[in-house]
Amino acid sequence: MSQFWSPFVKDLVPYVPGEQPKMTRLVKLNTNENPYGPSPKAIAAMQAELNDDLRLYPDPNGDRLKQAVADYYGVKTSQVFVGNGSDEVLAHAFHGLFQHDKPLLFPDITYSFYPVYCGLYGIEPEQIPLDDEFQINVDDFISATTEAGGNSGIIFPNPNAPTGRLLPLAAIEKLLQHNTQTVVLVDEAYVDFGGESAIALVDRYPNLLVTQTLSKSRSLAGMRIGLAVGHEDLIEALERVKNSFNSYPLDRLAIAAGAAAFADRDYFNDTCQRVIDSRTQVVDGLEQLGFEVLPSAANFVFARHGQKDAAELAAALREQGIIVRHFRTPRIAQFLRITIGTDEQNKILLDALKTL
Repeated sequence: MSQFWSPFVKDLVPYVPGEQPKMTRLVKLNTNENPYGPSPKAIAAMQAELNDDLRLYPDPNGDRLKQAVADYYGVKTSQVFVGNGSDEVLAHAFHGLFQHDKPLLFPDITYSFYPVYCGLYGIEPEQIPLDDEFQINVDDFISATTEAGGNSGIIFPNPNAPTGRLLPLAAIEKLLQHNTQTVVLVDEAYVDFGGESAIALVDRYPNLLVTQTLSKSRSLAGMRIGLAVGHEDLIEALERVKNSFNSYPLDRLAIAAGAAAFADRDYFNDTCQRVIDSRTQVVDGLEQLGFEVLPSAANFVFARHGQKDAAELAAALREQGIIVRHFRTPRIAQFLRITIGTDEQNKILLDALKTL
């Protein structure tokens, strides 16, 4: 049926999300979902919304959620954008902020949606290699910008995905001090598991945009809630794109759940700490089995074994009902990305690996 396609569609290479297998007795450690449920207050807020009148449209601005985010981070609501998952927020940023006549810079090993968006929006990508320790080196981004005579923007996750390595806030500020003419977007999907948010810098750098998701640390992956924080001018660009695309991106349940999740700080802090503690135990267990594990500030670890093939390990684990993520990508083909699960799930994983 390709005769009916718009011409550009045939050239698109879509993003491939992590597998969502429909297996029974599954230990699912492949898509970085939080092992603990959402805040009970978020559940109660959704239930209250169900008892309200769902025949009415939601608030197109999501003001209730924006206010909760602003209160949490100490910014103005005019500095907050909300959307249907952070992927949609990122799409609006690519469309509204990165479509210039120079390349967009991002790491060579990173979130694989970035090159997909470049293809969708006709943006020239330039991938900056991670160093030998699989870290982002901001000096390499600065050098690339200088040598090329500029860029259309810079984007990277922090912590990076799938490596889990964290870039210190001082390094991000150094990059911002050198890259002042285009947007620097810091994608903080996993920052709550061991990093410091760059939102602390947005009032000092008008070209900084920070995106986050409620899918990971706030356990609301099924609700699709994302946000961005930055200077009002950047937020206005996102709002213009959003209102030219979908003026009601978040439904009433998502707005209520997101606002309640941000308000419930005790539950958030407790579950994040449980994941961090479990991560330490998983790293120790993997290292005792001969794995090299990269330092992680995320709710997953990135590990390789010196004597066992990663693809074979992933397949063998799958036979035991344990799903982890394997990337058939240069430089990282021998790594497994393993989500931190409950203590029971983590034990099942480590016990299975011992037999392999």
